[in-house]
Amino acid sequence: MPEQGRLTQIIANWPGKSALLPGGPEHPAVYHMLDVAAVAEILLGPLPHAPALKQAMILFTALHDLGKIGDPFRAMLRDGKPQGVGAHWEMTEVLLTHHTARLQDLGGTERQRRALYASCAGHHGRPPRAEGHGLTRMLDAAGPAARADSGTVIAAFSALWPEASIHDADITALSWWLPGLIAAADWIGSHTDWFAPCPAGPDLASYLNRARALAKVAVREAGLETRGISNATLFDVTLRPMQQACATVALPDGPTLAIIEDETGAGKTEAALILAHRMMQAGKGRGLFFALPTMATSDAMFARARGMVSGLFTGPPSLVLAHGRAALSDDFRALRGGVGNTPDAPTCSDWLADNRRRTLLADVGVGTVDQALLAVLPTKHACLRLFGLSCKILVVDEVHELGEPYMATELAQLLRAQAMNGGSAILLTATLPIDQRAALIAAFEAGAGRSTLPDTDPAYPALTLAHGATRRDFAQTTGARGPISVARVPGFAEAVALLTDKAHAGAACVWVRNAVDDAIKAVEALRSHGIAADLLHARFALCDRKTHEQAALARFGKTGQGRAGRVLVATQVVESSLDLDFDVMVSDLAPMAALIQRAGRLWRHMDLRPATDRPTPIATLHVVAPDPDCVDTARWLHDVLDAGAWVYPQDVQWRTADTLFRVGQIVAPSGLRALIEAVHGPKAAPVPAALERVEFETEGKFFASQNLGRQNVVKLEKGYRLGGAGFEDSDYPTRLGREQRVLVLARRVGDGLRFWAEAGSDVDSCQLSEVTASAARLGQVSLPDQDTPEIARLIAALPDWKQKSIAVCPVREDGTICEGLRYRVDKGLLFTAKENA
Repeated sequence: MPEQGRLTQIIANWPGKSALLPGGPEHPAVYHMLDVAAVAEILLGPLPHAPALKQAMILFTALHDLGKIGDPFRAMLRDGKPQGVGAHWEMTEVLLTHHTARLQDLGGTERQRRALYASCAGHHGRPPRAEGHGLTRMLDAAGPAARADSGTVIAAFSALWPEASIHDADITALSWWLPGLIAAADWIGSHTDWFAPCPAGPDLASYLNRARALAKVAVREAGLETRGISNATLFDVTLRPMQQACATVALPDGPTLAIIEDETGAGKTEAALILAHRMMQAGKGRGLFFALPTMATSDAMFARARGMVSGLFTGPPSLVLAHGRAALSDDFRALRGGVGNTPDAPTCSDWLADNRRRTLLADVGVGTVDQALLAVLPTKHACLRLFGLSCKILVVDEVHELGEPYMATELAQLLRAQAMNGGSAILLTATLPIDQRAALIAAFEAGAGRSTLPDTDPAYPALTLAHGATRRDFAQTTGARGPISVARVPGFAEAVALLTDKAHAGAACVWVRNAVDDAIKAVEALRSHGIAADLLHARFALCDRKTHEQAALARFGKTGQGRAGRVLVATQVVESSLDLDFDVMVSDLAPMAALIQRAGRLWRHMDLRPATDRPTPIATLHVVAPDPDCVDTARWLHDVLDAGAWVYPQDVQWRTADTLFRVGQIVAPSGLRALIEAVHGPKAAPVPAALERVEFETEGKFFASQNLGRQNVVKLEKGYRLGGAGFEDSDYPTRLGREQRVLVLARRVGDGLRFWAEAGSDVDSCQLSEVTASAARLGQVSLPDQDTPEIARLIAALPDWKQKSIAVCPVREDGTICEGLRYRVDKGLLFTAKENA
């Protein structure tokens, strides 16, 4: 049979998608493969790869569903029979391997091509795993006609992209990147609103032209249309020193890592945007992803980004918020709904917003760092995340908060992967230890295939470009706030007395506590003294937490009103996510970096509230702590801080107290590096004898966490087939800590239950009613029976996975949930039973 006639028959014989309606046309497998290839052509268009390599990637994308040319898939699609020996995507690898001689013109070795066969096939989120006899059984199951026809398709597709070559490509890196490209293209190319079934008929060239026209519309409506990079000046204001440095520092060739170290409030976010814009102009990325430590900081950054990122592009960019509760963000909802949008404002398509993995494909993404870290864990579609990030400038904010050894290991591997895939990154920090900075630089440079010497320069502020220039010549001028004095408060009663006195004098005060139970105890004590005290922590139902946050911003924010004489008692939630300003600050002893962050909320907005208008003569950080010179037992801290003494390592706590009380002040920026290195640096003071065993235990936990991180991250050097996997996100944590359990509060209305919060849908109402607490502590109380008919009716509209992950807790009118557990809107979730967890 002539070749064209045989291709016509192949197109008709092998369906790729079933008919949308009974009696309607099937979509041939060959046509679907070309749909996806046409999308890939557009996605690859603006990227800097060599033309021959681009053609090779498009060819592999076209071949991604070669396994649909097989008896098992056709029988499944038409007759509903199980595929049996393996899924169609696994069959793709089998058929490509069988016909490897037809792909020799791609170049590379046989082993290299086979690595890419696995990547081509593994676009459903995990690599194929068939070996030995399994491959033979699958090949036999494909059937003789499929074995012959698949070879014909390979030859025909190769003729469509005749210059395709993997010569000189980094095959290991490509093996991780290619599945992500194909997955993104396949998700668009499989969307029937954009690629409706087409009856067999057009030849390959004709259909490819049709697919290319459809792909342009599909990519645009999906929100992935390429935007040009603007040459305009991003900020029309006088730049601060770090911002000016980022605007002028020379950029090195190739993947670039920049680390911006400067004090809180120095404009690091704007500096990062200026530098990222220049990197984009230099072809180092087509967009941004802001990775932040928490959902609250992500929401705050998203609100800022919405008004800033349009200047990076020549047209309206796509902008997405990426975390588990993004749908509850008012700013994200407003963006999606077009509320307040100008013609050049960012946009967000439904396609991008419907899946957290897709958010990394947007021009600009803002989300928790967890969304990025999942790219280097053996999770489903990790490669899609790698692909999306590699095309962006990855901006990791508050990077010092990722110093815990498990997360630090993940971040190092993420930077290694970003560099390996040709991407660039910017890290922002106020308090990063020098050793950690050196480790992150080394990881990135290893991914880029470059060696580096440790940078031990202690200068601060600092702008460091790995394999490039550094800037250390920043002025050491302390701002209008001046040095922050540090005073020790010996205990709880003294802290209550201090805050009572300062509040009576008209000061706006805050007490930052390390544990929720301690915060509740403090607010009760202050209220008993007649002080107007507010409470903010993470153990409120989300709807109530949002209310308390807004109240805190209204009182203690930049333009807050009614702040005089009030006290906010809060946990770590105020360290970075909320722009608050206090006259007086009391804090439980915490690690040095955390105290520096907390102190950033003390005398913050000096332009609006100068020192002469403050009810206190100087800015003072009052730290509740025992005397570091009197350490007689390992419980040195526990008699003073109660539950808060268990939150941070005691050796770190002692070194912080010893250093801070000896120095007696925090001077920014000139004194910050010395404070951090005194606690975390190689010359940190030895702990007292009573704490030596505790320090030994802390070191053991450190290495255990670090080793777990090394065990869990994907092994990039092994390539995708051997190093990847397809576990669910929940199977591999992005961060360690006490196991938490999600409760969903409900209230009785009439003869039924309603979610604690009322929102537009059951899913939103459920999420706004959630409160999270320690699983160990909840295990000591008898939560309400989850098998009652009224709870079943309440959660009936929720997805199955959601129903299985929550415990519904009806709250009685007096706040009781069950014996030992209560809830109050003004205090949050209260454990009232005697328990030791």
